[in-house]
Amino acid sequence: MAEIAYISEVRVERLGGSLRAAHLPGETEPTVYGMHGAIAEHYGADPGAGPSHASTIDHLVGAALG
Repeated sequence: MAEIAYISEVRVERLGGSLRAAHLPGETEPTVYGMHGAIAEHYGADPGAGPSHASTIDHLVGAALG
């Protein structure tokens, strides 16, 4: 079995509702995740009810394309 090369240490904090703050290595400020537009509608939430933030799927797609 190969030796482990890296272990990512990430802490996710619930901020209320759909909002979460991810404390990521290499970043001084947490990344805030939430819902917006079509994603909020998909989950039955009012898109204008709270602050609009990128969702985790937005970040995954960005990482895959990057």
